Amino acid sequence: MQHMDLDDIDRAIIDHLRTDGRLSNVALAEKVHLTPGPCLRRVQRLEAEGVILGYTAQVDPAALDQGFAVFLDVELTAYDRGTVEGFESSMRAFTEVVELYRLFGAPDYFVRVAVADLEAYEHFLTEQVITLPGVSRVASRFAMKVLKSQGPAPVTARRR
Repeated sequence: MQHMDLDDIDRAIIDHLRTDGRLSNVALAEKVHLTPGPCLRRVQRLEAEGVILGYTAQVDPAALDQGFAVFLDVELTAYDRGTVEGFESSMRAFTEVVELYRLFGAPDYFVRVAVADLEAYEHFLTEQVITLPGVSRVASRFAMKVLKSQGPAPVTARRR
């Protein structure tokens, strides 16, 4: 999808909303030096154009029994449409899968899984993932410590 050109005010709006998606329009307008009407119109345009995809709450994974994160490298045995679509569809449907990326090169997929503990992960891996048709190899990695976990870097002003 091609998006409109963003000016510095659009980028400032996005940056502030990424930091605090619950910011009121009046407060947002003040932060980007606009009056509330034009600020609201810009936000609505950014939403309509698909630049702003939605608003979410950051929740402590442990509160949802998802505090144990595992990173998977997955390789398939075949790359025909049926195998690839079947694998991707199944993985997207698992609530344990919080991120799923198809990669160029090896491995074929990078997956971030969130479960309650090691026992829950072992069950998910052996009962769900490795039973999928076409899965040839799964390598699991566990984080020792979370040093930074947040969305993409702040939006910066355009270079002129």
